[in-house]
Amino acid sequence: MKSSYGFKMTIVQLRKLGLPLMNLVRFKGIPILEQLQLEEKLLRTSSENWCIVNDGTNSPTIVMGISGKPAELLEVESVIRDRIPVIKRFTGGGTVIVDQGTIFITFICNRIDVPGVQPYPQPIMSWSGLLYDEVLQEIGDFHLRENDYVFGNRKFGGNAQSITKNRWIHHTSFLWDYETKNMAYLKQPRRIPKYRSPVQVEILDCFRMHHIKGPAEYGKEPFRIYTSYEGVYAQISFYRENLSSVGSRFLVEPTNLEAIGAHSGTAFAHSTSLLTKQELEAALGSQPLNLPLEVLES
Repeated sequence: MKSSYGFKMTIVQLRKLGLPLMNLVRFKGIPILEQLQLEEKLLRTSSENWCIVNDGTNSPTIVMGISGKPAELLEVESVIRDRIPVIKRFTGGGTVIVDQGTIFITFICNRIDVPGVQPYPQPIMSWSGLLYDEVLQEIGDFHLRENDYVFGNRKFGGNAQSITKNRWIHHTSFLWDYETKNMAYLKQPRRIPKYRSPVQVEILDCFRMHHIKGPAEYGKEPFRIYTSYEGVYAQISFYRENLSSVGSRFLVEPTNLEAIGAHSGTAFAHSTSLLTKQELEAALGSQPLNLPLEVLES
């Protein structure tokens, strides 16, 4: 880890600087439901800081905020027909469909360890915007606009938060790549940020090899642009720069799932849950499903 003067700093030197500890956990493709339930448990039962990175999830899954309503946000009939899992997470925010092409990065922090950040949504968003500006400034015209990470006027990362008395969580899904056909499961949201007109409701994925595509949240046709970053090299650069930015604020210590188990052994009732087929059908009200009999009976 390097300081602003360019020399490598040891852990002992970093401790002398008084940097708080940040546990770093890296996953490869664990189910997003498992990740969200783990995050909720760490927020509520742990007293340590955590950075969780998950490179993709095992299958396409829709994730809604805690107040999300399937009838308003989803093409429910198609979701039931194609058996797409729908999760209602414990944080706020909007709705997104995630898959193997999504990179998830989460920060769970003690209020006392980020003293310049008031525990309210906008200060936390501003803190995260500064962190990712250091990571992404050489890739494109990165900005935090309202509650979105954007390049220019195009959103490429979705954020959500939950804040307790002494701790908060801020998690982001970065759309590294996605399947265009999956966008048809989502409805266009009723409320659109002021900086975008309806025709600009597109998400820009700035990391895809050769092409930048979007959107993954609004069901529009993809927007494509060439980039000099290619495939895995862009991913490696993104991870490296992200860890460097975190390392300037915390003493980062890699850990694993077994170590997390030791931290989170307390019994805990999750509010993050997978919606049942009955809950999705209820969202349709009295509308007929028009589905094959074998699907309805499954």
